[in-house]
Amino acid sequence: MLANLFHVFRNTPLGRETLMQSIYFCRTLDLELTIYIPDAVRFMMYFEHEAVQIDLDRSYMNDPETAAERARALAAEDGLKPRFLNPKNRTASTLPDIPTHFAFMSCPRSVSDLSSKIGLGYIGPKVRRIIRTASFPVLMTSPVFKPWKSVSVLFGGSDSALNALRSGIQIARRSGYPLDLFIQLERDEDYYESRIRDAGLEDALNQYCRHQYRFAEGDFSHNLYELPHDALALSGAYGHGLINNLIFGSKMETAQNTLTNNMLVSGPQATVHLN
Repeated sequence: MLANLFHVFRNTPLGRETLMQSIYFCRTLDLELTIYIPDAVRFMMYFEHEAVQIDLDRSYMNDPETAAERARALAAEDGLKPRFLNPKNRTASTLPDIPTHFAFMSCPRSVSDLSSKIGLGYIGPKVRRIIRTASFPVLMTSPVFKPWKSVSVLFGGSDSALNALRSGIQIARRSGYPLDLFIQLERDEDYYESRIRDAGLEDALNQYCRHQYRFAEGDFSHNLYELPHDALALSGAYGHGLINNLIFGSKMETAQNTLTNNMLVSGPQATVHLN
């Protein structure tokens, strides 16, 4: 059975762009695509350690009569035949229960609290809770469809960053695209090398890595300019700090506020099994 990606479809032009990105991700990595067309503005996801209620805006309920046909047609253009999820269980009559046995989940690119002010499909803190709790990485798509041709891992040394690096290596292996490693040096270089070596990732990184960028100077947001515009950016979330339940971590927050790239974010529970 192929690994799969879970996508909540919004039947709008912006939702079309997000679905096209999920389709590209699935085709590139040879994944199955599972699509959920909401019949309510909220749903539940029961993870191992926490239940998360996802609140959608009303645009996800737009024109439900045409949603499945449009989603199916977009997938067919890339040779995919998606599976449509029809939740069997409900916590309440208007609160469907969504399974969590996916390899990836796709969410709108806009995840910061400010996104509600510019109408980019605000979900906000609930996406953060998914990332913190889920056993899978979350694909945060670019505002418009943008194919990616390389994999860039933002590595800070945390356990979540190691999860992101594992994902990046597997994605590079699966896709055939090169992998680049980006490190903003806040400690001795030996620290980052030892974290990679102790995790058993050194040989695989050497095999698939095209280039390592190590920045000892300069602002992180400025250094992100070196990241290819057509790369899939991978990052860990909730790596350090006492308030990690509220924010991703300073580097992740900077990256998601700065980059327009598609981003795959790994929380502390996330693992990827593509082989």
